[in-house]
Amino acid sequence: LHSASTRFLGADGRKVPYIIGVAGSVAVGKSTTSRILRALLQRWPSSPKVDLVTTDGFLFSTKQLEEKGLMERKGFPESYDRAAFVNFLADIKSGKPNVKVPVYSHLVYDIVPGEFLKVDRPDILIVEGLNILQPGELPKSGKPILFASDFLDFSIFIDADIGDLRVWFMERFRRLRETAFTDPKSFFHRFSEMSLEDAEKFGLWAWEAINVPNLVENILPTRGRADLVLTKGPAHTIDLVQLRRI
Repeated sequence: LHSASTRFLGADGRKVPYIIGVAGSVAVGKSTTSRILRALLQRWPSSPKVDLVTTDGFLFSTKQLEEKGLMERKGFPESYDRAAFVNFLADIKSGKPNVKVPVYSHLVYDIVPGEFLKVDRPDILIVEGLNILQPGELPKSGKPILFASDFLDFSIFIDADIGDLRVWFMERFRRLRETAFTDPKSFFHRFSEMSLEDAEKFGLWAWEAINVPNLVENILPTRGRADLVLTKGPAHTIDLVQLRRI
């Protein structure tokens, strides 16, 4: 049927990647969920090509964020180059080969100049990010515009109690302080040299001043737009599965 309709419509028959979005708070486990999902999909009998991209590569550079006064808003919708992200998704959906994605380094906490990943016409693309389900503001002119969520074929929201998220965030902060932050090249190296008490004060400040407002204002309101909501309990187990009826 697909072949017949392709011939009838005069289409070129190029495959269109199926895009899955994975959204949720900082520290909720989006990256782990995305990697597990990728591994499971790759095991299908058809052996599909599955790529994984995070929205970190579409953050503005540190220099740009500083110029815009947005360093303390990093992770908020306005800290991303949303136009570039939408163009990337449009290129993927149009079947373009070797679509470039800027590389983001968690070590230096910045975009790596001149470095790119390439996404080459996968069967399935998993896109992971904080705000991928957010529609954004509509133009006052009423002119129709596209949002990132318009390109998603299926979306997953990883949910958890805010108290659990706080615990997980601080656990991760302590773990990084003892591992990645010890690298002198790390943007956060100074925290590995502080006392645990002083470092944790910063971690708690970052959670309360940056992550909680972003969660409440921007991330949680998009939960209802997801096709699938996975709610995690304190032990990281999936305690509730909610699938939107189609």
